[in-house]
Amino acid sequence: MARKVGIIGVGHVGSTVAHGLIAQGSFDDYVLIDKNEKKVAADALDFQDAAANLNQHANIYTNDYQKLSDADVVICAFGDIKLQDNPNADRFAELSLTSSQVPEIADALKSVGFNGIIIVISNPVDVVTSLMQYHTGFPKEKVIGTGTLLDTARMKRAVGDYFDVDPKSVFGYNLGEHGNSQFTAWSQVRVKGQILSNVLSQELQDSIAKEAVVGGHTVFFGKKYTSYGIASAAIRLALAVVSDSHEELPVSNFYAPYDTYLSYPAIVGRQGIVEQLKLDLTEDEVSKLEKSANFIKEKVREHK
Repeated sequence: MARKVGIIGVGHVGSTVAHGLIAQGSFDDYVLIDKNEKKVAADALDFQDAAANLNQHANIYTNDYQKLSDADVVICAFGDIKLQDNPNADRFAELSLTSSQVPEIADALKSVGFNGIIIVISNPVDVVTSLMQYHTGFPKEKVIGTGTLLDTARMKRAVGDYFDVDPKSVFGYNLGEHGNSQFTAWSQVRVKGQILSNVLSQELQDSIAKEAVVGGHTVFFGKKYTSYGIASAAIRLALAVVSDSHEELPVSNFYAPYDTYLSYPAIVGRQGIVEQLKLDLTEDEVSKLEKSANFIKEKVREHK
């Protein structure tokens, strides 16, 4: 059976996700949806022009929700990055727009009988993921946000730089909101067999944790958008779903103890969230997670 993915919102991030998946040959069918018809048509033609130089074939369709009826995954990347062009690159600057688009997209997905997994990138991702699950009524395990998968990668980059190892050799997570209330769970971070809370000074821990938060701002203010880091995170998550890999990832998923979506490591497979891990966090980390959860819940209540 052909693998099919939909991408709703084909801006900087959505188009980068599409390119990465097409270049890897991850799916057979790609459904690109965007309100800017000229842009999505141009992207589709650009991808088709690349076909003769790729090793894989891709069938590309545009602005046809009916094509999503049998899609395995729908990736939501809608929004307007220009709204984040403020002194703090505040992700919540997009919330008025993205929250207003959720009901329309949710209704369209339900109307065509889509029954796959929804992956949300759109900011603020934890709130938008919550709203998408609420408006679709889908099982919570089938609606996932990229969450702190990107922030964790930024933390791993910073730790890897310090210890002179590849980021993939760093293990651990940033937890909570994909935003300013996130935190690095140092009790879980290890490299070269060492738990870093035991070997790094508090000052260095704080410096690395800050880099994970502001790294996105550095990229944004350099080119006025981010794309490769978040696209790679979304691609990894989509592939974990479609390949049923049962991979452990720190993504935005429903965390029952706090009754909200937030980033917490989970096992991801074809059915979405297969299992949520149970971490042994410190009291301080538990307090930070609860604070982050409360912040997300407040924003969700304001926009339901």
